[in-house]
Amino acid sequence: MDNNADHRQEDEAPAAGDDEDTGALVAPIVRLEEVAVSTGEEDEEPLLNLKAKLYRFDKNGSQWKERGAGTVKFLKHNVTGKVRLLVRQSKTLKICANHRVGPGMSVQEHAGSEKSCVWHATDFADGELKDELFCIRFLSIENCRKFMEKFEEIAESQNNEENQGNGNKQINGDNQNNKENQNNGNKQINGGNQNNEGNKKNGENQDACGAAGLLEKLSVEEHATVRLINI
Repeated sequence: MDNNADHRQEDEAPAAGDDEDTGALVAPIVRLEEVAVSTGEEDEEPLLNLKAKLYRFDKNGSQWKERGAGTVKFLKHNVTGKVRLLVRQSKTLKICANHRVGPGMSVQEHAGSEKSCVWHATDFADGELKDELFCIRFLSIENCRKFMEKFEEIAESQNNEENQGNGNKQINGDNQNNKENQNNGNKQINGGNQNNEGNKKNGENQDACGAAGLLEKLSVEEHATVRLINI
């Protein structure tokens, strides 16, 4: 009996070295390399970043439909200075709204909710331009006011930049017209000078012809005088 018990203990005992770390390095079958992921926001400066839930108005069903919950940003391009509104869904980072905040745009508080506001925009979130009516709801009244103030501030600044650009175009146009008028005046003056020079040359030619005629006449008279003397 004791021998059988000893044999069972030996069979159940783990083999020596099964749990020991051999220290061997196993190379991975597939090597994964880091890939740079572009978000399209690299050349833009964030002006505002808040958490919110976005809705769009469904005209067919005449009701609000949830577009996504995530972050809303105002992004200003470092080169052009244009500002766009971007809403990405949390975790998936799917774009829920993507449109420019341009001159003439406005935002209003949603009726019956101080945490929500609405605005119209031509949106490009689905890869094509669509006229949308958006509603966004924030976690607090303070965040909603921050969003509305920044929205109106950006729209006003874009309007001023556009007016300034139109003013510069008008000034450049006026300067160009002045240059053209000045060039036309210079051409007219040059034309008058050329006419005067032409008239002067014609007068000189006439004087030269007259002088040549007198010389020829004098020459004839001299010959006649010499002939008379010889006679």
